[in-house]
Amino acid sequence: MSVHETHAERRHSVRRVLVWVLLANLVVIVAKLAVGLRSGSIAILGDAAHSGVDVINNVVGLLAVRLAANPPDAEHPYGHGKFETMGGVAVVAFLSITFFSLIEGAIGRLAGGAPPPSFDPFMFGVMAATMVVNVLVARTEARYGHKLDSEMLQADARHTAADVWVTAAVLVGMVLVELGWGEADSVLAIAVALVIAYSGFQILRSTVPVLVDHRVMDPELVFDLARGVDGVAAVSAIRSRGRPGEAFVELTIHVAPELTVVGGHAIADRVERRLESQHRVADVVVHVEPLRAEGEEDQSGSASNRQLQ
Repeated sequence: MSVHETHAERRHSVRRVLVWVLLANLVVIVAKLAVGLRSGSIAILGDAAHSGVDVINNVVGLLAVRLAANPPDAEHPYGHGKFETMGGVAVVAFLSITFFSLIEGAIGRLAGGAPPPSFDPFMFGVMAATMVVNVLVARTEARYGHKLDSEMLQADARHTAADVWVTAAVLVGMVLVELGWGEADSVLAIAVALVIAYSGFQILRSTVPVLVDHRVMDPELVFDLARGVDGVAAVSAIRSRGRPGEAFVELTIHVAPELTVVGGHAIADRVERRLESQHRVADVVVHVEPLRAEGEEDQSGSASNRQLQ
C-alpha cells in the first residue's frame, strides 16, 4: 500500500467520524432549543447556540478534510494537508466568538436584573442527556483524533469538551435558580468562558507550529536512524516539516568517495525505507555527498561533519 493510499484511508476515516459527530450535534441542538424555548431560559438558548458552533465546526472540518485529501500537484508539491490544520485554526475562531458571547451575555444578565426562568424535571432530564451525548462525542473524537493523527478531530474534541462544561454549568445554574439564586447561571457562564479560552489556546499550540513549518521530527532521531544504515559515514543538513504522521524529511548523507552513483543511491534508498518503516512520513529526500577529509568543505560550503538543523 502506497503512502498516498494510506493518507486517503486516514482522511476517509476522519470524514466518517465527522459525519457521525455532526448528526449527534444536530440532535443535541434540537433538544436544547426545545428546552430553551419552553422555559424561556437565555442560558439554555445560549448553550444551544454554543452547540450550533459545534455543527459549524463539523461542516468546516468536513470541507477542510476534503480539501486536504487532494494529492500533491504542481502548485502544491507538499500536498494539501495544511487545509486540515487551518480547519483547527477555524475552530479557534469559533471558540473566540463563543467566549465573547458568553462574557457579554453573562454581564448583560447580571447588570439587567432579568427575572429567572422556571424549570421542570423533564427539562433537567433533557439537559442531562445532552451532556452525556457530548461526553461520548468528545471521547470518541479524541480517541480517533489521536489514532488517526487528525488535528481537526482533536481540535473539535476539545471544543465539544468545552460544550460539556457549558452544559454542566447550565445544569448547575438551573439547580441554583430553583433554589433562589437567579444570577447563578450568569456567574458560572463567565467561568466556563475562561475554560473555552484555554481550549482555544491549546488548539493554537498544536496548529501554529505546523503552519510556520516548525520541525516535526527530532533531528537526533533522524541522525541515529540514518547513521545506523551500513555505508553512511556521516549525516548533515537534517530538516523536517509538516504534521505529525505526515512529515516531510530532508537530509544529506555522506558516503565513501570511491562509491559509484548506483552504490550511493542504493544506500540512500535504504535510509529512506528505514525512516518510512519506523515513522509515518509523507516523503523522505536523501541527498548523497562524498565524505570529505576532515576540515575539507563540499561544494555547498558545509562541512561534512554532523550538522543538525
